[in-house]
Amino acid sequence: MNIYFQKNHQRAFGTYPLTGEVAHNAILAAAEAGYRAFDTAQMYGNEAETGAALKAAGVAREDICITTKVHPDNFGADKFIPSVEQSLKDLQIDYVDVLLLHWPPEGGDVAPSLRLLEQAQNQGLARNVGVSNYTIAMMKTAVATVDVPIVTNQVEFHPLLNQDRLLAGASEVGIPLSSYSSVARGEVFKHPEFADIGKGYGKSAAQVVLRWILQKGVSINTMSTKPENIRANYDLMDFTLSHVDMARIEKLTHTGYRIVTEDLVPWAPTWD
Repeated sequence: MNIYFQKNHQRAFGTYPLTGEVAHNAILAAAEAGYRAFDTAQMYGNEAETGAALKAAGVAREDICITTKVHPDNFGADKFIPSVEQSLKDLQIDYVDVLLLHWPPEGGDVAPSLRLLEQAQNQGLARNVGVSNYTIAMMKTAVATVDVPIVTNQVEFHPLLNQDRLLAGASEVGIPLSSYSSVARGEVFKHPEFADIGKGYGKSAAQVVLRWILQKGVSINTMSTKPENIRANYDLMDFTLSHVDMARIEKLTHTGYRIVTEDLVPWAPTWD
């Protein structure tokens, strides 16, 4: 099985928007809590902090799964590979485990950047490659464009947004989804159902939300700066939500709360 989807890598520690000492301390706490998958990006401006913290954590390189993402500004043929090489230098590693395209390019022609992504893998700069914020049509194009597996499409995914259509489309083309904004930037805590369900399992509202995502077959990225929350976000594998509770949560997806809209990100594609 691909390293990215081994059991302990279904739960990644996301680093956005952390920088400086705050990022360093949070990543150290995450490594201590058991996290072995870490997610950063050129756009976050914290690859250097991430690399330094992971080196300080003292975990063997082969036990860590590091994901970074190429900024759309670097999708040009003259910038792509040099930008990845700079990311590796900042991260203090020889290769990244998963290299993603952070967004579809403006204009919607995804093929050129996908070919550059494939080139990066072929040059040994990345063990695996994937995409972010792709629509179903874009995922289909990706599979048809490159000869290497697309190991994930990282998208906004939480219980306040119905992503069943995207999930079905991803399954059809064979690209697993992974989530960002997994607790909808705190919006989920305005809904008492999660805490109520959690009482029956001895788990928090956040843990219920994250467990629901995992049981939907989607990997998660979570971020916190508080060690107790970092540990709680990782402690998800000792309970299983019942079909009844899964269905109860499913009803909340019709809330239709989407964080990443064109108002926030002007270059966002037209979502499925």
